Amino acid sequence: MTAPLDADAVVLRVYDAGDFDWLVDLHRAHYRASDGFDDTFAALVASILKDFEASHDPTRERGWVAEHDGRRLGSIFCVRLTEDTAKLRLFLLETQARGLGLGRRLLMQCTEFARSVGYRRIQLWTHESHAAACALYARSGWTCTSSKPVHSFGVDLVEQAWEVTL
Repeated sequence: MTAPLDADAVVLRVYDAGDFDWLVDLHRAHYRASDGFDDTFAALVASILKDFEASHDPTRERGWVAEHDGRRLGSIFCVRLTEDTAKLRLFLLETQARGLGLGRRLLMQCTEFARSVGYRRIQLWTHESHAAACALYARSGWTCTSSKPVHSFGVDLVEQAWEVTL
């Protein structure tokens, strides 16, 4: 049996290439189990990470991994969309790390970073089925700017765009 997770002992460290396989596998397993996504979603995650590793600007783009006693628990990324708009990407926590305030902490880390490097807004793309994340965005001042039915990753979904002004 695993010891209870001490949220105060969780560190947020910068993403590195050694996290690649773990992060793709985490997304694949989580979204297959929770939403029935096929492997095209894991391929999208891998593509996002490859692009980030190949060409991100570390002064304006960053990824973080939440970690406890060497165990990775989740991630969030801030990448450039335009000169004044960042995009939040790959925000996910392992199931056992939820409900401890870590999602809010990761979101705050990303938001404060974006603000500190000069972005004026952040946008993201998600699905309506991610109710806990959408509730966190709404509580944190984000607005859902669009919502539309789509067929993606092998399932019918309602795709959403969200935005916050910094």
